[in-house]
Amino acid sequence: MSSLKSPSLLPSSSPSLSISRRPRRFQASLQAPVSPSRNKPISFRKQSSTMINMEELSLRDQDMISTNPRQTAHGSSNSAGESPMFKLYAIAEAAADRAEMHSIIGEQRNDWNKLLLSSINSITLSASLMSAISSISAQSASTPLNVSSAILFSAATGMMVLVNKMQPSQLAEEQRKATQLYKQLEKSIHTTIAIGSSPTETDIDEAVEKLLAIDRAYPLPLLPLQDKFPKKVQPARWWPKLKPRKRVMTKKKNNGWSQEIEEEMRGVVRLLKTKDQNEYRHVGEIAVKINRMLAISGPVLAGLAAVGASASSFSSVGGWPVMLAVVGGAMATVVNTLEHGGQLGMVFELFRNCYGYYKEMEEEIEKNLGEREVDKREDGELFRMKIALKLGRSLSELKSLSSYASPSSCKDEDIQEFAGKLF
Repeated sequence: MSSLKSPSLLPSSSPSLSISRRPRRFQASLQAPVSPSRNKPISFRKQSSTMINMEELSLRDQDMISTNPRQTAHGSSNSAGESPMFKLYAIAEAAADRAEMHSIIGEQRNDWNKLLLSSINSITLSASLMSAISSISAQSASTPLNVSSAILFSAATGMMVLVNKMQPSQLAEEQRKATQLYKQLEKSIHTTIAIGSSPTETDIDEAVEKLLAIDRAYPLPLLPLQDKFPKKVQPARWWPKLKPRKRVMTKKKNNGWSQEIEEEMRGVVRLLKTKDQNEYRHVGEIAVKINRMLAISGPVLAGLAAVGASASSFSSVGGWPVMLAVVGGAMATVVNTLEHGGQLGMVFELFRNCYGYYKEMEEEIEKNLGEREVDKREDGELFRMKIALKLGRSLSELKSLSSYASPSSCKDEDIQEFAGKLF
């Protein structure tokens, strides 16, 4: 190799030798200083190799595209054919984002409930302890304790009023329910796409209406606060108004519907109205009454304790202010624990959601039964199985409910069975 690198050993007069050793001569020129005259052929070779590489890359890309028909279809297909599919994917992504947001907010509001519960109880118990200590201490030492106790009781009263108005446990349950509904909507959209049937604009409109209905039922902002103590319990409504479907071409006779299935569905509707919905409305009214009573009595007891702590600073009034401060603070702590530790707001929201669950089922069944054209209904056998699963029953158990379809066969006061077995 050293002889090849030496320029004296390369005879330029021998053309055969220069031709046979041209690759080695090119290698030597890379290490030795290159004259300006040799730059042109080298740059030409580099440019030509670059052009060849670009041509190879372009051919390779064309081969990859030709071997991936899905990519070519997405790239060359008309936007009108794939626009409904893209819209459904966009709605599913929006539902997934909302589910994540509501899940995060729900955890935050659940932490609010725990933090405020422990904080208020600590404040009231500390204030009660200060009032008790002030009664056995000297007059000079009792005054600062009484003033501090009155300030703490006043702060606890204000915090109780605010927390009872907000009901953090009920807010957390609303966010949990919204998360469940958004995830359910996302799964239903992916199921529609996975089935393989081409989506239509009607499917897109229904998905958008469901998304907006959940937004209205469970708003993400905290303000304005909704009424947490309604005088009349209404079911939570997270579904839009059900609309009649277009005619569906099916090979089944009567679209899977029969007289037996219709009687079963009528029996289910009667049971839902008579037993399930009335039961959850009744227990919801009881829960909201108990919650309202505790929400009023807690701040009242804390306020009385604050008055007692303030009055105990005067030695002429006797020992009843100290007793009022200590007992009132202890009772306020108990009431606050029962209300927010027991999460009565969440319990009421659970009853409202169960009420709405059966109300939606009732409207869905009545919509199908009210449609005279059987082809516009959902598939009868599939709808029957879906209702049975929602009620927590088997198909054989659902047949027994057909006896409740007619009021003449069984009166309302004689009905003891509930339609649903899940809640």
